[in-house]
Amino acid sequence: MEAFSTRRIVCIGLTTAIYVVLTTALPEISYNAVQFRIAEALMLFCLLDKDFVTATTLGCFIANLLSPVGVVDVIAGTSATLLSGLCIYIMRDKLNPITASVFPVVFNAIFVGTELYFTADTPLEFGVMSVAAGEIVCVTILGTIFYKAVTANKAFVKVLTDNTAERQPPDKKV
Repeated sequence: MEAFSTRRIVCIGLTTAIYVVLTTALPEISYNAVQFRIAEALMLFCLLDKDFVTATTLGCFIANLLSPVGVVDVIAGTSATLLSGLCIYIMRDKLNPITASVFPVVFNAIFVGTELYFTADTPLEFGVMSVAAGEIVCVTILGTIFYKAVTANKAFVKVLTDNTAERQPPDKKV
């Protein structure tokens, strides 16, 4: 079993908090039929480490607890985020940020678009297309720009992803 160190918990917690704040601070564009959830830009960081799958899923879950749609959004939206993150992480060696963004675009368009059809009487095609458009803007465009800017700093990426020190046993003093 893999250990959760203080550093890992803090990184997951900070990423989760960033997702929640970016979503809940902009409710008009985060929860409606035409949505631009800026926090979705964080999805591309699942290319770096599995902890980002955990963090974005938790962030989505918490943010969706405040959704006007209620429990349906918690289930559908969080499921879309979890599936997207897992697919990105599992296929990370074969993906770049743009190809990785296909997963959040497709899963959210289907899950959230269908959710809007049943909960907000949004025409299915409109719901799917509007969610897909928002995901393209937030993940494919903004997310790729943000991801490339952050990953250009190799030292910062190492801080975000280096779990090797945590897994090594401490030196024993004799």
